[in-house]
Amino acid sequence: MRRVDVLVVGAGLAGLHTARLLARRDLNVLVIDRRRSPDAGIRTTGIFVRRTLDDFDLPEHLLGPGIRDVLLYPPSRRSPVRLTSHRDEYRVADMPGVYRYARRAAEAAGAEVLPGVRYVGARAGVVTLEGAEPVAARFVVGADGARSHVARDLGLDVNRRFLVGAELVHAITPGTGGPAFHCVLDPRVAPGYLGWVVDDGRQAHVGVAGDPRAMRTGVRHLLDAFLADGAPGHAPPAGPVERRGGPIPVGGVLRRLACPYGLLVGDAAGAVSPLTAGGLDPCLRLSELAAAVVAGYLRTGDQEVLRRYDGGALRARFRGRLLLRRALAGVRTAAAAEAAVGLLRGRAGRALAARVLFGDGSFPDVRAGLADLAATR
Repeated sequence: MRRVDVLVVGAGLAGLHTARLLARRDLNVLVIDRRRSPDAGIRTTGIFVRRTLDDFDLPEHLLGPGIRDVLLYPPSRRSPVRLTSHRDEYRVADMPGVYRYARRAAEAAGAEVLPGVRYVGARAGVVTLEGAEPVAARFVVGADGARSHVARDLGLDVNRRFLVGAELVHAITPGTGGPAFHCVLDPRVAPGYLGWVVDDGRQAHVGVAGDPRAMRTGVRHLLDAFLADGAPGHAPPAGPVERRGGPIPVGGVLRRLACPYGLLVGDAAGAVSPLTAGGLDPCLRLSELAAAVVAGYLRTGDQEVLRRYDGGALRARFRGRLLLRRALAGVRTAAAAEAAVGLLRGRAGRALAARVLFGDGSFPDVRAGLADLAATR
């Protein structure tokens, strides 16, 4: 039986980044993913916020032009609230390229990536796989998405609150308009969340997401309705149209993220902003802490190290956004949505919107935890 230090289940951005960091610490790391190619079946829009761009070394050639303008629309689509930053706040990435880049980086660090291998279960340090022989792993990292099977097998917390989203992605004719992020608050097509059009001058991403319990006709039908009703800022396709979609955990970081046999990262850990549903910045930050914790635990065997990976402490910093998530979920009629956008037109409302959209609070800073771990070496 093959033996590894760490088995990472899931070759998304969280899994590959964690694998890369662990391999750089001279651990024997194996990454598996049920997809034949990790850059297939992409679900994320691929929006990187300024804080991520500032703190992480992302490949420039895979990032689109900077976006500084955000327009917030009521259901009527009339008189949007326009917010403009003095700096680039968002850049949309070529996510297939980002995943290929992340895989190459993990392999260059020494990790092995096996696509087309499905996780079946784990017991007593032995992981059963479909598509490969069982593996004996000292530790398992669950990076297997919002409905993580690893979390259940390890007895860790699981996500219970979700949005479900659908999106179309296509090239556009250059020069059709300036880069902008259009957000529509309309519970008729996006109950509990938003419809959006992201146009960076090269590509358009148009989508809707919301509470699946309130989607009587299904998310794809609602996306069609959003397009038919005139998705603001949407330019016609200038090439093939790609469909994306899937569940988005919005209950905040889970409390119990680690045990002596494994831990969770990315969507599996609930590392998604409860309000904006952004997950790329959280997955990278939490992966940095996870890699330091796993390496420290495997080196020392001290379970006190695992306690540094505390979802409860991270969750406490999300209180404000969890409250705003409940408020957004409570906007259930077009009239209420019109009134909510109206409140954003005032000085206090614009300041709140700018803080959410342009602020630095997308995910708690884990540097203090990393410093504590470094001090214990």
